[in-house]
Amino acid sequence: MRTLHTAGPPAGRDTTSPSPSVHVRPLHRVSDAEVHAWHEVVAASTAHDLPGAPVPDPAQTRARLTGAALSSRRLTWLATGRDGAAVGIAGLRLFTDPGQRHLAELELRVHPAHRRRGTGSLLLAAATAACRAEERRRLIAEAAADGPGDAFAAGRGFRPVLTLDHLVLRLDGVDEAALGRIAEAAHPGYRLTGWTGTVPDGLATAFAAAKNAMNDMPVGDLDYGRVAWDAERVRAMAAVVAERGDTLLTVAAVHDDGTMAGYTEVLVPRGVPPRVQQYDTAVVPVHRGHGLGLWLKAAMARRLRAAYPEVTEIETDNAEDNVHMLAVNRTLGFRSYRRTREFQLDVPAA
Repeated sequence: MRTLHTAGPPAGRDTTSPSPSVHVRPLHRVSDAEVHAWHEVVAASTAHDLPGAPVPDPAQTRARLTGAALSSRRLTWLATGRDGAAVGIAGLRLFTDPGQRHLAELELRVHPAHRRRGTGSLLLAAATAACRAEERRRLIAEAAADGPGDAFAAGRGFRPVLTLDHLVLRLDGVDEAALGRIAEAAHPGYRLTGWTGTVPDGLATAFAAAKNAMNDMPVGDLDYGRVAWDAERVRAMAAVVAERGDTLLTVAAVHDDGTMAGYTEVLVPRGVPPRVQQYDTAVVPVHRGHGLGLWLKAAMARRLRAAYPEVTEIETDNAEDNVHMLAVNRTLGFRSYRRTREFQLDVPAA
């Protein structure tokens, strides 16, 4: 996750000299107490900045802090006040794939009760110093549009490079008959298949080839690099999700020639909360224009309703210029509920 939950300086106040009562330290072997402290900051900042958005439970926080990550490694820092209580956190994801070794993702949050005291600046300084040491040229982060993180980023050299529209589909409000017509519509030359967790061996290579279609998704001016997918990588991704205790569902369209034409993925977090997260949806360029994206997503919605009746919402996000996928989502009944911006910082060399 890359996100900024902090605040820029109010008018007329100089925060270039952070409070000496705040101490930032790196985390190495994360303890139970540090997981708890991290979670408290995440929960408080989410509730304050994104009312109504689901907060990860402590087990999810632990899994993200201590579990393996796909093709990356993680550095973390905890900011504490004079009394030792956590006031802020920062996480830096350092990519290890050849096409992304120039890049790092930042998660930075400051507890709402401790903002405007320089804590965010201290945490950002630690993260950017690590970027220079690791020879990362680009640092990217996400913030709620027009929120406190937006102002913080703009005041510290980040530039906005992409705007995302976040949408939610209420499954209990979907017209079942209309959904069925879309999911059961004939698509000559194609068939649907699906799996839970790791892709079946017979489809792994075809799935990896389809995954590479995500490299042409609209990303505005974001320097996200390129990801090369193969069978080993798709299996590794599923293993990381399973290790966290989450469940990954996939529905795919397979062409008569055996190639995978497209797919859609949904992540069901551990504990099966009411809201689940859309992961990738992609259609391979040569197979576009046949309505496969709508077909796949309708089939996934029906699968969720049948297998997880306790799930009532699917959340997704799309770049504002991804007009095709936005149209697909709105046809299914997704509705916008908030916007975020992706920011990018050009990190000077050490």
